[in-house]
Amino acid sequence: MNDVVSGAVKGKYVVITGATSGIGLAAALELAARGANLGIIARNEAKAAEVATQIRQETGGCATIDVFAADMASQSSIRKAAAAIAAAHPQIDLLLNNAGALFEERILTEDGVEMTWAVNHLAPFLLTNLLLDQLKASGHGRVITTASHGHKMAKRGICFDDLGAERAYRFPGKLLGGPTLRYAETKLANILFTAELARRLAGTQVSAYCFDPGLVATNFNQNNGRLARMTMAVMKRFARTPEKGAETLVWLAEATLEPHWNGGYFVDRKPALPSVQAQDTDAAKRLWEESAAQIRV
Repeated sequence: MNDVVSGAVKGKYVVITGATSGIGLAAALELAARGANLGIIARNEAKAAEVATQIRQETGGCATIDVFAADMASQSSIRKAAAAIAAAHPQIDLLLNNAGALFEERILTEDGVEMTWAVNHLAPFLLTNLLLDQLKASGHGRVITTASHGHKMAKRGICFDDLGAERAYRFPGKLLGGPTLRYAETKLANILFTAELARRLAGTQVSAYCFDPGLVATNFNQNNGRLARMTMAVMKRFARTPEKGAETLVWLAEATLEPHWNGGYFVDRKPALPSVQAQDTDAAKRLWEESAAQIRV
């Protein structure tokens, strides 16, 4: 097993979503401490600016930290942010797709897409495609996406005949039913996307990986009312810290990885087998095609 090479990200430019709290913030702090320069994509610019100041203070102020505004539920917003990043940085070494959410109620975005699917899957799909030229220019670009062990709950795979989740949200049980299963489907999509991205980029110097951070004590799922907050409070008693959850993300960013691991799924800094549904290459190809149609790449 190849281990992390200290300083391997020094001077590299890293674009990261979901870096204002939790795993993303822990990873951003660690990468900046190792000499990486950061491009933080966040919906709340004021919060992102505070985080940038925090990172500079805690890491000695050595890293360059840019803030780019984007609502990950809005395709036009993502496109604007990607254009700004590309204009400022023709070369990107790492793209860390870390932002994620779960919505108790079925909500449609301005693009007419179900919100959990839009934020967790289509946003990283779109952002990655928009920044591929910059990643290729690096000569060693990597795309790392935060997946989840929860993908294993999506036992029927991707429901291509219900991408709008109309049936999913009729499933009884609220947070333990339809919304949770929809979240699981998006995490399955992260793994399938990673595998298909690696396949499509074969022959280039860009690689793709995804990982399970484990159950982490973060602010995740605090937007869905009292029951959700109570559930997460109980789960946090058994959860690992954001720093522990970010370990595999930082490792994937820095380590010298085996070529055959490209497109793979990782748990605790080791390659792991995801569910049978996540190993379906036909589903991965179809997901790419359906996603491309939804964002009109």
